[in-house]
Amino acid sequence: MQEKSEKELQLLGSRLRELADKSYRQNIFLFTDFLGLAEQDVFHRMEGELKGCGLRLWGGREHADRVVLRFGDPEALGYEADFPIACIHIEPLNRKFADDLSHRDFLGALMNLGIERSTLGDIVAGEKQAYLFCLEGVAEFICDNLTQVRHTQVKCRVTEDYREILQEEPEKVTVQVVSPRADGVIAKIYHLSREDSLRLFQAGKVYVDGRLCENNSRTLKAGETVNARGFGKFVFLGETGETRKGKTNVEAAVYR
Repeated sequence: MQEKSEKELQLLGSRLRELADKSYRQNIFLFTDFLGLAEQDVFHRMEGELKGCGLRLWGGREHADRVVLRFGDPEALGYEADFPIACIHIEPLNRKFADDLSHRDFLGALMNLGIERSTLGDIVAGEKQAYLFCLEGVAEFICDNLTQVRHTQVKCRVTEDYREILQEEPEKVTVQVVSPRADGVIAKIYHLSREDSLRLFQAGKVYVDGRLCENNSRTLKAGETVNARGFGKFVFLGETGETRKGKTNVEAAVYR
């Protein structure tokens, strides 16, 4: 997908300030569209000036890559407001003759409908089907118009069953590093050279807890989520001891 330009990210910052101010002045809940990693970084960089508005990020499921930002404090307003997120189950009409469909296939089919990427959240694909998180405002349109993905005829329906179905179990891995530096851990987990790992930082493709990480020597802390764009994400679980050769064992939960 095309990266957001610097101007678009600056406009997003202005938009976030407007929504925060409006939510505070009118005592109402307000929501953004789905934010990607670069957009979440904009939010995190200005989070301090938005405090007092009541801020929460949610993508429809735990550890979502794409999330909606809500403005509004339930305690101050006296009620809770659900995020305007729907989950659509996309499945083949005839599973026996369906293609093996990837995340890219489903996203491409959705983009061909003329839908804005900002209205779409995570797509969890597997076993010739997918679960799509999207804004409620486009859910009906998608269900009515998404009828084919690649050569496979599909049907769509809004569902709430995903809460149990979509439990992505990460793979717990242990690697040996000199220290829990971000570049070293990423290199070991994704079988990269130290130079290739460094290039990810230089290209602005590494995010830690939704924040752009430009410091490749940053020490990772237990519980932090690391996204290495193009490779995946993992939760750093921490150090588990030393090897006989003096290296450090670290553990991570890797989402494939």
